[in-house]
Amino acid sequence: MSDATEAGEPAEPTGSDEGGAGGRRVRVVLVDDHRMFRTGVQAEIGRTDITGVEVVGEAADVDQAVTVITAARPEVVLLDVHLPGGGGVEVLRRCAPLMSDAENPVRFLALSVSDAAEDVIGVIRGGARGYVTKTITGTDLVDSIFRVQDGDAVFSPRLAGFVLDAFASTDAPPVDEDLDRLTQREREVLRLIARGYAYKEIAKQLYISVKTVESHVSAVLRKLQLSNRHELTRWATARRLV
Repeated sequence: MSDATEAGEPAEPTGSDEGGAGGRRVRVVLVDDHRMFRTGVQAEIGRTDITGVEVVGEAADVDQAVTVITAARPEVVLLDVHLPGGGGVEVLRRCAPLMSDAENPVRFLALSVSDAAEDVIGVIRGGARGYVTKTITGTDLVDSIFRVQDGDAVFSPRLAGFVLDAFASTDAPPVDEDLDRLTQREREVLRLIARGYAYKEIAKQLYISVKTVESHVSAVLRKLQLSNRHELTRWATARRLV
């Protein structure tokens, strides 16, 4: 490897020397449980002077990923779907506040050997901006990283259909005005309440205080015009949020 860190260790941000891609730079974290694959990706795209991609950290499981991403605050994370500790969806859930940062959002691009519809849809619903398979070329991967940095959605050709079909499904409206009233954190609390978690358990899961959980629950009930957690659970179940 070149300047990438070992798994679980974030790198310090480097200087602003111009790189490839017309002088643009993008800071990237690699998350994959296969060290040899991370090494290969690093070798393929991590020559910053040519590609403009600077690999600032690596991780091999969910806990490492959250630690490295939080510390390094990259523009883009290349995220494998299947990881020890809960998978890519769990990384997305725990990094939701970083994704919703208005000024410096961390964006996620799934990079996986899997092309299963449930994997694609799961990470997109979790907040990833795109999904490409590991058959992608180095040049196309670099292009995809920069597009995701710009806020575009990127998919390997045949995978886009899965997402279009999922979000065009008649089982649920593509836009839910009630759900849109809730903040990202309120949605997280809503889902955990609906799954039967106690306030203390939710606080531990989300690294917030019990009092903050109570405040979020009150806000959710008020916005959805519900009276108690039982009604909230029924509401969430009806929308398949549980």
